[in-house]
Amino acid sequence: MSVTQPEIRRGIEAILMVADQPVGASQLASFIGVGVLDVEQALAELVAEYDRFERGFILQQVAGGYRFQSHPDLASVVEQFVLDGQVSRLSAAALETMAIIAYKQPISRNQIGAIRGVNADGVVRTLEARGYVAEVARDQGPGRASLYGTTPEFLERLGLNSLDELPPLGQFVPGADVVEALETTLLVNPDTPSDAAAAAGMLDDEILDAASVVDDDWAEDAAGAQVATDEDA
Repeated sequence: MSVTQPEIRRGIEAILMVADQPVGASQLASFIGVGVLDVEQALAELVAEYDRFERGFILQQVAGGYRFQSHPDLASVVEQFVLDGQVSRLSAAALETMAIIAYKQPISRNQIGAIRGVNADGVVRTLEARGYVAEVARDQGPGRASLYGTTPEFLERLGLNSLDELPPLGQFVPGADVVEALETTLLVNPDTPSDAAAAAGMLDDEILDAASVVDDDWAEDAAGAQVATDEDA
């Protein structure tokens, strides 16, 4: 007995309603007993249907699978419900460390510490305990240090389907004026310390501004995907 397209859509909705993590099209096809192409067609129809009727939720592809999540337009409403005195976000140190791992993986704790300028062991352990990062390899050098990378849980929490969807680092690179200030700081005449101090101050301000943008964007993305379920690291 063949399964009709409406029955496939109903099956998809029923499975995703109880799933605790994204479910891939091939898995859905296996559970329902139909072909993958039939499931992919049904998924596309459901996405269009929810959009057409302006539902409060969407069918989103994340971490290689599909799940239901609240509509992005209602992020402020969901945030008010979830965050109002009930939970707290990851600390700035945890967000910064998670960003370094996401963009530089695989990377060791010592390398993370060198980039941040402080010991990162405690923060990495916290992120590992939360399931956002994990050991993915071992360094081939002396000591065979653990190398860390992000997990499917990280993609799911951020609402990403793959690491390719991370914002490019190019938009956070300092502009020409900051580079010029750096050159001025390095080449300044020792007899003009005030110029050096001014250039260094300009550079520090620009770097702090860029870091603030990265942390704010990361936090907003996390809140939009209902990431804010953690205590301060």
